[in-house]
Amino acid sequence: MTKTENMIGAGIGLAAVAALGTYFLYGKKGAENRKKITGWTLKMKGEVLEKVEDLKEISEEAYYAIVDEVAIRYARLDRVSASELKHLTEELKGAWVHLGRQLR
Repeated sequence: MTKTENMIGAGIGLAAVAALGTYFLYGKKGAENRKKITGWTLKMKGEVLEKVEDLKEISEEAYYAIVDEVAIRYARLDRVSASELKHLTEELKGAWVHLGRQLR
């Protein structure tokens, strides 16, 4: 891979991360999401975004695997209720539709 191809790939990855973050906070339910956000939800979303950023090729399967992996870690925390975690996991997975459109 040439330096230009690497730079283009990195740019696409950063654009995907930015689109995903924007969707979480400013999408259809953005105002509602911002009101409900607690510290652990921001950390979880941040971890998902960091792992997505590290991917060379992003696909729906890879994205879902990342979300599931991070959710398993947060399921072990005492301060996270199962219903909140389930809701956030579904929200993160639902964001793929928006993210996939941005990548096309």
